[in-house]
Order: sequence, then C-alpha cells, then structure tokens
Amino acid sequence: MKTEHRLFAIVMVFMFIFAAGYGYWTSINDNPAYGRPGHVEWVGTIGLIFSGLLTGMIWLVFWVISRRIDLRPEDRPDGEIADVSGEVGFFSPGSYWPLGLALTAVLSGLGVVFWLPWLMVAGVVAVLFAVGGMTFEYYTGTRKLGPQ
Repeated sequence: MKTEHRLFAIVMVFMFIFAAGYGYWTSINDNPAYGRPGHVEWVGTIGLIFSGLLTGMIWLVFWVISRRIDLRPEDRPDGEIADVSGEVGFFSPGSYWPLGLALTAVLSGLGVVFWLPWLMVAGVVAVLFAVGGMTFEYYTGTRKLGPQ
C-alpha cells in the first residue's frame, strides 16, 4: 500500500497547487470571459480544492492501511513477481447482477438528469436491491456455499 498512498499524496499536492495557480491566474487575467478583473473565478477553484480533498481522503485510507499491514511484495525493493503468485480470490463466472446494477444506475442517473423525484427514488431502491443481490448471490438458494 505504500506505492498507492505515495501516488495519491502526489496527486493531492498537485491538485492544491493547481487550485492556487488557477485562482491566481483568473484573478490577474483581465479577460471579460473570466468575469470582473481582480476577482477569483470560484467554481473552478473550489472544484480543484474539492478534488484535492477527495484525493486526500483516498490517500488517508491507503496510508492508514499501509501502517497496519506488513509490506507486500509490491512494496519491497527486493520483491519478485513469483512472490504474489497464487489464488487472488473468487470471481463469479456467470452473474447477471453487474448488468442489473448498471441498468439501475442508469435509471437513477436519468432521474437526476431530468429531475424526476419519483424516478430518482425508484432508481435508488433498484440500486440497493441490485447491490444486495450481487452481494448475497452465493449466500441464498441452491447455490449456497459452505457446509450443508
């Protein structure tokens, strides 16, 4: 996780630098397209600051995790590719839930785009149902794993 937290730390710092540069650039530019001269264009500046804060949240999670776990082979300078061989995890070979989740996300997005509260509510309920179905796919019915 050390590689990941360093990468996000760099991106976070650059976002804040870009926010400061953008705010300064728009305040000194006397182009009427930017508004009044001498005033900061706040939408872009705040957007860059929030991008830095969101990247900072991801950095913080990776930093905390990297301090709690042992070094992975990817984080060690002497790590070999063979050190990470083996089983990665279980991936569902024939699940239709990701398609259902994508369609319900589109339904929710259409509700937001056209500002239809009833469609937004229906989409959120459908997304929650699809997430639950995908999460518990192998815990119900005849496909239940484990001792029977």
